[in-house]
Amino acid sequence: MTPTTGPTSTKTDPATLDQVVAAIRQRDRFICTSHVRPDGDAIGSAVAMAYALRALGKEARVVFRDAAPGPLAVFPGVGDIEVTDRVADPGDAVLVMECGDLGRTGVAGLDQGFVINIDHHPGNTMYGHLNWFEISAAACGEMVFDLVQALGVPLTREIATHVYLAVLTDTGSFHYSSISARTFDISRQCLEAGVDPQWVARSVFDSNTLGRLRLFGAVLNRMELDPSGRLALMSVDQALVDACGATYEDTEGLVNMPLTVKDIEAVAFFKEDAPGEWRVSLRSKGAVNVNVVAKGFGGGGHVNASGCGARGALDLVDHQGEELRLHRVERAPCAAGGDAAR
Repeated sequence: MTPTTGPTSTKTDPATLDQVVAAIRQRDRFICTSHVRPDGDAIGSAVAMAYALRALGKEARVVFRDAAPGPLAVFPGVGDIEVTDRVADPGDAVLVMECGDLGRTGVAGLDQGFVINIDHHPGNTMYGHLNWFEISAAACGEMVFDLVQALGVPLTREIATHVYLAVLTDTGSFHYSSISARTFDISRQCLEAGVDPQWVARSVFDSNTLGRLRLFGAVLNRMELDPSGRLALMSVDQALVDACGATYEDTEGLVNMPLTVKDIEAVAFFKEDAPGEWRVSLRSKGAVNVNVVAKGFGGGGHVNASGCGARGALDLVDHQGEELRLHRVERAPCAAGGDAAR
């Protein structure tokens, strides 16, 4: 796989938001979606947008290839998400949130509709009929907040809860360098709209199963460090997941654990998708740029959070992990940001 080519600017023309607003006002039936294996920003952005569209009297379906992670099932509207790999009717428009390529949705048939691409990840292929790209946003949820305001929709508790969920999760609980004063201002407005930050945090982070706890322990127990002690290498396969009585959803958040160690600067977490097929999540802290590594393997993301794929036996993947180590010292401009990898 070769790296994707995305936009070179950090911000689209301000008129783009106006174009998105006009396109929405002119249409009545919508699908809101995002990438496969949706995370908090994907779910929060899509569901918040659906609530806003319905407030305008429009029809809105939220469609994902994969179900929402278990801890997010308690959030309003999540139970109404349609889980499918194909749609026969894309409606009048498809709003695709934080997805660098339309194929990353995993849902066939979306390309038959009018596609509005809303994203903040470097490497977006600008595949939509309308492309609203904003790299300065700490989460796609921030862009949805702007769009809700531009549409004149009141910030209800349900919309605010999903915007806050998106921001909280895609900033790594307000850890990543993408955070700005605006991030906290949006969070403040969400709380004023009725969001309970303690409930959101406990729902997302304190809803572990026993299998998840066992899986965390097993993966961390076999974690390896590179010779410098600054890069952690972790892996998980289906056999280990089954032995712990867990699911792959239970790996959510595990990649960040090694970064709580003072001397560890970066993490590469290899997760088996299929025999010989690996999904690699990359995380770092400070100025260590894992996005440059992900791009080298055909992936992408942000400075502190990126992802890519790998193929082969685990020892081959570990060799690629060694290559990751050799690249880990790449630095990024202080203004660059990052969030959850795909």
